[in-house]
Amino acid sequence: MARRKRSRDGAETRTTIDVGARLKAQRIKSGLTQRDLAAKAGVTNGMISMIEQNKHSPSVATLNRLTDALGLSFAEFFSISLPEAPQVFYMKDELVALTEGKVRFFVVAGERPEKALQILHEVYEPGGDTGSTMLTHRGEEGGLVIQGQIEVTVGDQRRVLGPGDAYYFESMIPHRFRNVGKQAAVIVSSCTPPFM
Repeated sequence: MARRKRSRDGAETRTTIDVGARLKAQRIKSGLTQRDLAAKAGVTNGMISMIEQNKHSPSVATLNRLTDALGLSFAEFFSISLPEAPQVFYMKDELVALTEGKVRFFVVAGERPEKALQILHEVYEPGGDTGSTMLTHRGEEGGLVIQGQIEVTVGDQRRVLGPGDAYYFESMIPHRFRNVGKQAAVIVSSCTPPFM
């Protein structure tokens, strides 16, 4: 749908309204699946999908059925504040520092509390250690050593890893990381679900 308005020079211009994004945002806010909304509005869920992808422009009658099913007036529907698109790229200085000292963790997308995956840039100074009390938490984790040497203990297994070496394990197994080298060790790791 588009609204007509005049530019400064008096020429008529069109402002496009993203009906698909508005429909999807309100459907999700209402806790409805596409199938749920389709059933309430008396349309096919394929139509809902096409509208949300802006591959189909609904008629006024269809849009009226959809807004009724969502419990909204046209005015309310067109005044919905759309959520901002989440950040995709992160510069080095945008990573959130989680720890300080000899062991420093920096998390990607630290502003997203609902994320399903945690990605860390880990720096262990010489002697840096996660501690003699082994870590445990739910989920799985894996990582790749970028620089230096890191001793990784997982259960009763212990290995010193260097650049290009990697690990992957179930996080409920007690584990520990310790820099046994003479330079900083750097790891890029991921964990799901996030634990920090």
